[in-house]
Amino acid sequence: MEVAALQNISSFTLLESPTRITDLLEIAKKRKYEAIALTDVNVTYGLVNFYEQAKKIGGIKPLLGMQLRINGLVTQASKYDLILLAKNNAGYKNILRLSSKVNLQTDNGQNDKMVLLQELQNDLNDLIVIVPANVHSELVKLHQENESMGSNYLRELQGLLAANSSLYLGVYASKTQVEYIDYVKTLAKQFDLPLVALEDSQYLEPRQQFLQKTLMAIKSGQLLQDYLPLSKQNGSHYLTSKAEMIERYHEYDLDQALENTWKIAEQCSAEVVFQSPVLPKYRQDKYPTSKEFLSSLAKKGLERIFGSKMIPRNYVQRLAYELKVINQMGFDDYFLIVWDVINFCHREKITTSPGRGSACGSLVSYCLGITGVDPIAYNLLFERFLNPARHEMPDIDLDIPDNKRDQVISYMFHKYGSEHAAQILTFGTLAAKQALRDVGRVFGLSMAELSKWSNAIPFSKTQIKLQDAYEQSRELRLLVDSSQQNQLLFQTARALEGLPRHYSIHAAGLVISDQAIDAISGLQAGQMGVPITQQTKKYVEKLGLLKIDFLGLRNLTILGNTIDLIRSQGINFDPNRIPLNDEQTLDLFRRADTDAIFQFESEGIKQVLKKLHPDNFEDLVAVNALFRPGPIKNIDTFIARKHGKEPVTYPDPSLEQILRPTYGILVYQEQVMQTAQILAGFSLGEADILRRAMSKKIQAVIDQERVKFIDGAVRNGHRKAVAERVYSYIEQFANYGFNRSHAVAYTKVAYWLAYLKVHYPAAFYTSLLNSSAANSVKTQTYMMNLQAASVKVRLPDINQSKLDYSLDNNEILVGLKAIKGVRQDFLKVIVEKKSRYSSFEDFLRKIPGKYLQVDPIKSLIMAGTFDELEPNRANLLANCEEIIQNIQLTGENIALSNALGIAPTKEMPMPTNSEKAEMESQVLNFAVTMTPLVAVQKYAKKFNAKALNALSSNQSEVAVGKLMKLKQIRTKKGETMAFAVFADATSQQEVTIFPGVYEKIHQQLKIGEIYLLGIRTQSDRYDINKLQYLLTNLRLVHFK
Repeated sequence: MEVAALQNISSFTLLESPTRITDLLEIAKKRKYEAIALTDVNVTYGLVNFYEQAKKIGGIKPLLGMQLRINGLVTQASKYDLILLAKNNAGYKNILRLSSKVNLQTDNGQNDKMVLLQELQNDLNDLIVIVPANVHSELVKLHQENESMGSNYLRELQGLLAANSSLYLGVYASKTQVEYIDYVKTLAKQFDLPLVALEDSQYLEPRQQFLQKTLMAIKSGQLLQDYLPLSKQNGSHYLTSKAEMIERYHEYDLDQALENTWKIAEQCSAEVVFQSPVLPKYRQDKYPTSKEFLSSLAKKGLERIFGSKMIPRNYVQRLAYELKVINQMGFDDYFLIVWDVINFCHREKITTSPGRGSACGSLVSYCLGITGVDPIAYNLLFERFLNPARHEMPDIDLDIPDNKRDQVISYMFHKYGSEHAAQILTFGTLAAKQALRDVGRVFGLSMAELSKWSNAIPFSKTQIKLQDAYEQSRELRLLVDSSQQNQLLFQTARALEGLPRHYSIHAAGLVISDQAIDAISGLQAGQMGVPITQQTKKYVEKLGLLKIDFLGLRNLTILGNTIDLIRSQGINFDPNRIPLNDEQTLDLFRRADTDAIFQFESEGIKQVLKKLHPDNFEDLVAVNALFRPGPIKNIDTFIARKHGKEPVTYPDPSLEQILRPTYGILVYQEQVMQTAQILAGFSLGEADILRRAMSKKIQAVIDQERVKFIDGAVRNGHRKAVAERVYSYIEQFANYGFNRSHAVAYTKVAYWLAYLKVHYPAAFYTSLLNSSAANSVKTQTYMMNLQAASVKVRLPDINQSKLDYSLDNNEILVGLKAIKGVRQDFLKVIVEKKSRYSSFEDFLRKIPGKYLQVDPIKSLIMAGTFDELEPNRANLLANCEEIIQNIQLTGENIALSNALGIAPTKEMPMPTNSEKAEMESQVLNFAVTMTPLVAVQKYAKKFNAKALNALSSNQSEVAVGKLMKLKQIRTKKGETMAFAVFADATSQQEVTIFPGVYEKIHQQLKIGEIYLLGIRTQSDRYDINKLQYLLTNLRLVHFK
């Protein structure tokens, strides 16, 4: 007998099942089922993966389904299930639509909005509909409470289903179900409905009931009672074997119900259709076709670029070629869609980057304003972006200021409509620490105990698995092995590790489609009214949805805000007119003064800049491309050749024109393509296939292309030995080559920021401080940088400050939001004042009474907010409470206040600059009156210590620093070490304190103290962009 398991949920019914999709399929096959359905509750998250995995595993038929849980037909106040299985692709689309409607209406089940089956009737076509036999069945409930209503229920249900849908009554063969089986048999006969066997599988093994109960406790936030005895119990909602089903259903005379499982499976032929993205048509009425509209826009863009100058012939030819290829590949609409959103950004004065990735190799993109890099001037290749020899979607990712991304997403959503645009789902999973904390919490552990478990996981810069953590950490092993409860906690966390815990929205992606998206992927409620797909980034493009990534870039926010500040001073500033040979800007790179400069901030790249001494923009592009894993090994050679310390050599003289700018070193992917073109006569399309094979290490293609390359080189007059040598050379370096288009575009962003930092430091740092306001360490570093740049910073002012940092007469005025301990709504009231505050008392009388609280007002005083009205902060602090009480008593009646004679009497000495600085540090996390690091600077000079940002790579040196932060961690061996942040007058640096050193000096460590530091530097093993600072010794400085 052939049998299908028709009711199975997975871990995609979030926190209700421990079943993984692959395990479900493999175990179902092992237990001899011929078909199996996936029926998660109200969601279709797992269906695409389920279908794909079933086809890979083979030998078992996947049935696409869902448990629809909505308000009942008879008892509408409660929610009940119906099992839906797709008969065909139309039925599958209906399941996607039903899931979408339920989730969009109920905000993904978060609200109590009623959803009735009558509202969903239009989508109840081409389905197998099964009334379940479990506690979520309305028919089961009616049998328990009001049997006579069962007929009404089925009559109404039958009336709602289309003729091409089939209704079955589920039965479960069990001694607890005998009465219900008889009841259902009677109804089946009355309504001429078939019965079908339904097992309600919620996990795969009987013992996994405990995992399910643990998950449900995590979901509900409740404790798991009696978890030790519970862990030994077996559950009944597991995937039983086919043989056991046959025996059990025969025992209850339900053989036909079991046979009907396969009859249903035979009716179900739904498939998940994988296809290339189907491009939406760009709607416009100016030209008959998208091809003509795109051509017109591109040609006008080219004319705009050259203005009154004659357009060079090679530009005209290149544009015509690209437009022809784009049209032949069917991508006219794609370019128009991207142009439209960039055009929106330009209209709304949203800063966009010069480009990202290989799209900068397209002249069409440049002419449309999608990119800001001239591909001909920079020798960039269109075929690296769009290869006519390889029919793949172009990929234009757009960088957007991170504070404007929502605005752009909203535009796209309204442009294409709620049915045709959506954001993309992503899942948060139960990673190692999260799994331990969640299980520990439902086991009733205290916060201190949970922290003990978390701290026992060894430090790792990559995500560590619990089993690896156990093997690496002695402390974790001791903890796990110390009790039966702890062993159970760890085993449970391990079993749940990696399961989806919650959903969220992908940081960048948006999909658009000509078809309604809910016919391709289920949808659910998102943010700002924009729905999100029920499929992740992995699958949306495979299903035929066009994905565009809008990446929120903090550096573009800084750039845009800086430009706005410059323009607010009456300066007509355009970043595209920034000269790329500005000596002051290049000197900034030579000095490695690149804090806050995009792509050039790390300590490692600063060391490279100092050695390289870049003379031009091209040097910076090369550094940006080389300072990556792999290519970094060529940096020393690159520097030596630039400075004439090593001869520049080429694999063959014919390649000199390609490799001269990079001193004979193959740096860019485009150079691989040009080598194949010049030496072996490849077309650029063919050369891109070679580049791609080498970068992806597709050995079969590499070997095949080798023969073609050598033959072509020989035909072009080169000796075979030369061709073989050159091919070996490019094969060696191609894997490390970087996309030149991307390097040029991102280096341009970096250069623009550097130019602003040099020429408009006050505007630059104002934007930077606003962007980094939540990061106290960065804010402190930037305050130090401002001292070096001789930009004046002014304390917050009760009459002049805005909420954010602002620019005033080329000085930076600290914003009120920087002050700790003051409510945001109170700060808004202060800023939105209608008249100036003439005194401290006047301020207190004018603000609403609910804000007359001592602590926040003292914070305002300590920050210097009233210094212009009352210079003596000590006086205000000493009398603040009495003044507030006076005003609470008398309100705005100054005469009454004077009559009562309640006036402050305490006279305090004027605080010193040092005392003021300490107050500011407490409430701002930095000081303006006098930096506390002046003492550090003096002491550094006394001991001839180096600045923290000037320590050399792989050297042991002396520095002086103030301890700003300290974080202790446990190593794999259970030893304590720490990461400390020390600051001097130039910068703040994280310093690693290994266990041996930490044990000797940990009692001396105190936040705020100044230390003489012995530091050894080395390259960070996890990140080539960083230098690692290792503490070798430390001495507390008693210096005032």
